[in-house]
Amino acid sequence: MFRKNSSLTGSLLKIAAPAIAVAAGIMSVPAAQAQTITGAGATFPAPIIQKWIGAYKASTGVEVNYQPIGSGGGINALISHTVDFAGSDIPMNANEKGQAGAPVVNIPDIIGAVVVCYNLSKIGPGIALTGPVIADIFQGKITYWDDPRITKLSPGVKFPHDNIIVVHRSDGSGTTAIFTDYLSKVSSSWKSEIGTGKSVSWPSGQLGGKGNAGVAGFVTTHDSTIGYVELAYAIQKNIPYAQVENKAGKLIYPTDEAASAAADGVKVPANLEFSITNSANAKAYPIAGVSNLIVYAKSPKNAEVKKFFKFILTEGQKPEYTEPLHYSPLPDGVAAKALEAVEKLR
Repeated sequence: MFRKNSSLTGSLLKIAAPAIAVAAGIMSVPAAQAQTITGAGATFPAPIIQKWIGAYKASTGVEVNYQPIGSGGGINALISHTVDFAGSDIPMNANEKGQAGAPVVNIPDIIGAVVVCYNLSKIGPGIALTGPVIADIFQGKITYWDDPRITKLSPGVKFPHDNIIVVHRSDGSGTTAIFTDYLSKVSSSWKSEIGTGKSVSWPSGQLGGKGNAGVAGFVTTHDSTIGYVELAYAIQKNIPYAQVENKAGKLIYPTDEAASAAADGVKVPANLEFSITNSANAKAYPIAGVSNLIVYAKSPKNAEVKKFFKFILTEGQKPEYTEPLHYSPLPDGVAAKALEAVEKLR
């Protein structure tokens, strides 16, 4: 079990020391001389990225501009060299890496939970769902709220005999990639018929919203709806969300602690590309994901990008950044490996 919000290990501090020295040096540079760093992509981590940006500018004077246009849009912007880095909740696939035309580096930056949110009159938060039931709802196989497969999971809750209105992301989305990665692990039907990706072929008749904010906004204003968003968006909009049965058979609420548990013991490959959905940890919320920052290994702006990334992986992992927005910091070992990768950027 890694220690949530614990002090960084000795090795991590050793790696982070240059970042602290660099940051101190930047503070003496007039803001007018600082370069602007541009990024675009995932809406999943957008709230905490904006908080990082504000704190980084306050301490260094460096401007960072991040546009939350979805993971797919961010990757396309990086490939077209219109941004310095992309935010994505799923690493670039082989085709995208080929289009990039040069080596890219995947840097994990934060952990968060994807919640199954809903709007049902007179029914509050905490209905219980399983992975197969969620898959069948989003696959269009369960169409009414009072279907026995739903009602038996929440005894005492009076579900209406109303059609379920499914809302999904309309843009290329890392949140969709996390959600569909989970569903592919718990439903063979979903895996064979829908699959995993930033964009998938949803059943006809379903509704799409742009960004986490778009899905959250639609669910908030329309009764009988169900969707999926990052935890912070559900809390900010006061949208009810479900507890979900995990791989150990336990019903778990989506919290930052439960998302952290999903990363416990994960094997991190050399390329830092990994999934934490459907964790075997009994304390883990099963629809959790690692968001990433993607950058070219060599780029003219990487000197500035490296300083910002080091800030994120050290100062930005502290509880004053993560807890108010309901994200989870990276495990110390993952943060250390991410810092090692950042040091190699040129």
